[in-house]
Amino acid sequence: MAHICRKSCARLVAWALPALASASAAAALPDFTGLPVSVDAASSEVDYKTNTVVFTNVIITQGNMRVQADHASATGLNFANSRWNFEGNVRIDGEQRGSLRSDQAVVEFRDNHIARATITGKPAEFEQKRANSDAVARGHADEILYDVNDGTVRLTQEAWLSDGQNEISGPLLVYNIREQRVQAVAAPDASAATDQRVHISIAPHTAAATGKAEAARPDSAKPDTAKPEVSKPAPQPPADAPEPAPKS
Repeated sequence: MAHICRKSCARLVAWALPALASASAAAALPDFTGLPVSVDAASSEVDYKTNTVVFTNVIITQGNMRVQADHASATGLNFANSRWNFEGNVRIDGEQRGSLRSDQAVVEFRDNHIARATITGKPAEFEQKRANSDAVARGHADEILYDVNDGTVRLTQEAWLSDGQNEISGPLLVYNIREQRVQAVAAPDASAATDQRVHISIAPHTAAATGKAEAARPDSAKPDTAKPEVSKPAPQPPADAPEPAPKS
């Protein structure tokens, strides 16, 4: 990977990222007004003394947002202001066809909607399938923070992003899932000998191979068509000479 110095880092990242993810029109903030929060689980346990709820094989949905995991626990079922802990095969499906997967996650609800989700794992993973395209942006880090209001995923600790060809890594990557743009930040005191700098790997763009049409050869260059040989008549044997008349 190319090592990018701290002074030129911002300029080079801004130039390289359009290849990593093409810009699109900014999408509006999801509107959860009036949308109910649905909880579906295989089993649940309620502790009225501590006001805690424990779920197994739980799925929580609201609009196009979906959170599922093997286990979940929360303090009550109040989504106006609550904090949920998820463990085991955590998957979060968000807006703009984005999804996150991890071992653990903490989801915060504000004003009866999912406000943010912090996932951790070795690693925690993110991907987004872009609209009208087969391209997929992928990333991983030890921790990923999904801010629903901002429409961003913030990757920290061994952060890495790729579009399948180009790659970028660093201590902090912020990916805007609505505009499909990335910001990369190096540590303020990063030196060339540390991993706290931004690294970019750009795949070379090769021109598509174009077939060359075979040039038509002029008529003069065309080989002569073989002419059929005219058969010659076979030689006839000489006619017998007449016998000379006897002399008298």
